[in-house]
Amino acid sequence: MKPVKPLEPVRRRLCLSMLPLLAGASLLPRAAAQGTAPNAAVERLREFSRDVQGGEAPFTQTVTSADGQRRKVSQGTFAFARPNRFRFAYQKPYEQLIVSDGQKVWVYDADLNQATSRPLAKALGQTPAALLAGAAPERDFNVTPEAAAGGLDWLRATPKVREGATFQHLRVAFRGKVLAAVEITDNFGQRSLLEFGAWAPAPPAAERFRFTPPAGAEVVEQ
Repeated sequence: MKPVKPLEPVRRRLCLSMLPLLAGASLLPRAAAQGTAPNAAVERLREFSRDVQGGEAPFTQTVTSADGQRRKVSQGTFAFARPNRFRFAYQKPYEQLIVSDGQKVWVYDADLNQATSRPLAKALGQTPAALLAGAAPERDFNVTPEAAAGGLDWLRATPKVREGATFQHLRVAFRGKVLAAVEITDNFGQRSLLEFGAWAPAPPAAERFRFTPPAGAEVVEQ
């Protein structure tokens, strides 16, 4: 995938390498204590990659330029069900839908009436999705704890193989055992912070992860 220049319009810059990054999000009950051990976030990562089957939550995504001067904010909802099914519905400022049925990933831009698909294996690769959707995150990533801050336990993950990676590093935050935020720093130094609201713990119905291009839509297979 070619690099994306910093702060292109939101609907243009959403790339398949970032969109499924929450497919393994943890919905386990909140713990009473915060930041109780240096490796708390690393343990949470292992738990949700092993135990959690699905859920749904609203999110806010803030994209900040490398110099920290420019920001773009978008909002939507995210749903997932293991293995590798997810639905990312951006509502503001542009409508865009990203859906994986476990075999293909579809991106649909409502304004352009354009649908693009890619095999799931190609969409994951050396990406944040490989960390959060995989069963063995520490196989492909160096994962280290960071200091707790703001009532959250943080970890940092960097890909063990830099060739083909679409980001410099990834930071993940847990509030107790609940996924609270994900921050991605891309190869331009641009940061994308996703913050999540309350999680509904039940896996959504299978139909939520199916996509049929609307009549008249331009369809692009990659």
